[in-house]
Amino acid sequence: MQPDSQRQDDEAVDRIVREGPAGTWAVAGLATFIVVLIWFLFYFLVYLPRGILE
Repeated sequence: MQPDSQRQDDEAVDRIVREGPAGTWAVAGLATFIVVLIWFLFYFLVYLPRGILE
């Protein structure tokens, strides 16, 4: 690699790192939402309809 292209690559990496992990937070938030949604669905559609077991 030439020095100019190496410098451009370094600048691109620095710019990406400065922008932060927005995509990571989006994926983590979506995964958390899905888990909570599944829990509520299980609770309301499976657990509550069964009622008290004797």
